[in-house]
Amino acid sequence: MNWISEWALPKIKTLFGTSREVPDNLWHKCSQCEQMIFHRDLERNLRVCTQCGHHERLGARARIDITLDDGWQKIELPRAPADPLRFRDQRRYNERLRDAQTKSGMDDAVVVGHGNIEGQGAVVAAFEFAFMGGSMGAGVGEALVAAARLAVLQDAPLIVFTASGGARMQEGAISLMQMPRTIIATRMVKEAGLPFIVVLCDPTTGGVTASFAMLGDIQIAEPGALIGFAGARVIESTVREKLPEGFQRAEYLLEHGILDMVVKRGDMKAMLAQVISLLRVPEVAPPTSMAALAAPV
Repeated sequence: MNWISEWALPKIKTLFGTSREVPDNLWHKCSQCEQMIFHRDLERNLRVCTQCGHHERLGARARIDITLDDGWQKIELPRAPADPLRFRDQRRYNERLRDAQTKSGMDDAVVVGHGNIEGQGAVVAAFEFAFMGGSMGAGVGEALVAAARLAVLQDAPLIVFTASGGARMQEGAISLMQMPRTIIATRMVKEAGLPFIVVLCDPTTGGVTASFAMLGDIQIAEPGALIGFAGARVIESTVREKLPEGFQRAEYLLEHGILDMVVKRGDMKAMLAQVISLLRVPEVAPPTSMAALAAPV
């Protein structure tokens, strides 16, 4: 028996901890400039590259965390029928759905919460792109209708952060019906005299862009966000022309009047608070006398 290899070496390894494994997710490679960023620095900077300022995608819960004040509450959303068409391509739809739910810890691609933004009440719905590409099926439609109803009930503005590839193909015509449903939801908020604010994040495309995402009272986007209906290659092949540089990016859309503003992620909460305070200014009572009418302004 070789006592050095059988007894001494295991003792030494245990003593000095040479068997400890090093996590492989300590560094993140920026998808824009390809610089390596320490994961804690990236999270501290709200997943914005510390080198080039590129805005990486952000999860739905994290989005609400940095938007609403501490103590916000998540609402339970109505459950939509799972796999109503019994759809199958390479895999069954219900299997894809279960996998997405297990990985994300969410029932569907939207989280809805309510709370305050710098002391002002608000209802916020945020898309999770990691959940089947943030695609809009019946569950997402139910979530946005529930968010609109809650906003009306609480007399609060509705803010939606979009990040979606469009309608969910596995639900066929049912997913397309969510387009008019979500438009009706926005009408509920507007008819109640409440602000409806849309923040378009990367990417926002397809049926989401073609429905509620372009109906906000104020249209905001994050820097560099891809926003459009069809893909650039599809458009080029249809119109048979070369598209301009930066076509379908937030800055191009702002320049051409589609957006009201492009706001960095770190400034978003303060900007939303300012917008809400401007849109919710209490109505001034009309003057009650001729003297008041004649008073200098």
